[in-house]
Amino acid sequence: MPLGRAFAVAIRGLDGVTVEIEADITGGLPGVHLVGLPDTALQEARDRVRAAITNCGNSWPDTRLTLALSPATLPKGGSMYDLALASAVLSAHLKTSWARLEKTVLLGELALDGRVRPVHGVLPAVLAAKRDGWQSVVVPLDNLAEASLVDGIDVWGVPHLRQLQDWFGGKGQLAGRITDAAPYVPPECRDLADLIGQTAARVAVEIAAAGAHHLMLTGPPGIGKTMLAQRVPGLLPPLTEEEAIEVTAIHSIAGTLAPDTPLITRPPFIAPHHSSTVAAMVGGGTGIARPGAVSRAHRGVLFLDEYAEVGTNVLESLRTPLEEGEIRLARRDGVARYPARFQLILAANPCPCAPTDPKDCLCNAGAKRRYQGKLSGPLVDRVDLKVEMHPIRAGAFTHEVGESTAAVRSRVAAARAAAAQRWQPIGVRTNAEVPGPALRQRFRPGDATMAVLRAAVDRGKLNLRGADRTLRIAWSIADLAGVNSPTPDHVATALSFRQGGVS
Repeated sequence: MPLGRAFAVAIRGLDGVTVEIEADITGGLPGVHLVGLPDTALQEARDRVRAAITNCGNSWPDTRLTLALSPATLPKGGSMYDLALASAVLSAHLKTSWARLEKTVLLGELALDGRVRPVHGVLPAVLAAKRDGWQSVVVPLDNLAEASLVDGIDVWGVPHLRQLQDWFGGKGQLAGRITDAAPYVPPECRDLADLIGQTAARVAVEIAAAGAHHLMLTGPPGIGKTMLAQRVPGLLPPLTEEEAIEVTAIHSIAGTLAPDTPLITRPPFIAPHHSSTVAAMVGGGTGIARPGAVSRAHRGVLFLDEYAEVGTNVLESLRTPLEEGEIRLARRDGVARYPARFQLILAANPCPCAPTDPKDCLCNAGAKRRYQGKLSGPLVDRVDLKVEMHPIRAGAFTHEVGESTAAVRSRVAAARAAAAQRWQPIGVRTNAEVPGPALRQRFRPGDATMAVLRAAVDRGKLNLRGADRTLRIAWSIADLAGVNSPTPDHVATALSFRQGGVS
């Protein structure tokens, strides 16, 4: 009884599970039977694999063929299994057990003529293969640069099924690891000096960048809210190696990586349209959910322009990832978990008619309240810095140009480095991630500083969560000032931004 075996990887969120594929050829009526909870795309692999094998000069079994994917209880989907399915069939039909096939994970989609097409999710799949102790992995040639990001495992790129078959038999070579890939060139950052005036908003953006705090900008149209938000990524430091791999893995699953320079080394900037759905924002889809905007913005910026036009249910879906830095999506085939620790920036006009001059507003008080009330209290409470921006005077055009992005970035980098060193014992890198108990106990500021905070709580200006967030802002202000601990003035400044009293 001819039996062939190959291995692939099933992606579950950012994690991967090794899948064993067995091909069994037995007597009976000709037919291909695929078992192991395949989805529609995987069911269609039967026709792709058969055409690819025959078009590479091989014959197809003229009896019953059973293809089993294990674990049998794990739902499987997509076209990533084509290469492994074809290899298992070839091994069974040719009655050959290749040594390389037994030690290799195979990933890739097959064209009808045997060409190997690129697939999504190669990076997390290769990471899973390395974790499970596999010696090598074969990926589509177009995915080789992405697979080469993982050290400690042999990676090979294959352009055609015929070449893979020759490689199994020791008669040919595959493309090896790419070590001289072109360095990632991030898009040119827009300069903060382009913005005219808006001193308070500039300060808020610098504090937000230094501590990874959430920010809300309100004001009439044309005063620079969007300009300011678009310049935030240029103030953030590059991602660490661990963060870069994590962010790249998310974008690999989403299918948004550049083929030549796949590694993402700069914080992403994601700005979904205000008509986006809940599924587009947090992730969705049938089977296993795909990452949404909140996950693609992981370790970067999620910018919601005209947030008052965004659906209320979409805005409310942000509450869990804002608090936990992770999104869990339950779908038919299981629960997918994606990291979602992003920096939220909101921007909106003060009312629906949005006149350039507030005196020309035609909205009644009820319309303004409804417009500004799109954010619920619990969601507003999770926004750290609130700034109301006003139109500038004509004299601002004659003033000197404001600070450049490079100048502000250097201060932000120094502040982040100080925070990372301080919080290293508790396993976080930015002020926004510090747990409340650590702020109030182990890293508690002096009594004079805490007195300012206690007074605000006693007056009912802050709840306990707001007090913790105010302390985090104060630490960011202190880091920018180069001092070791927040002072009462730093807390007072943090309170003014927290309560939206700065304009």
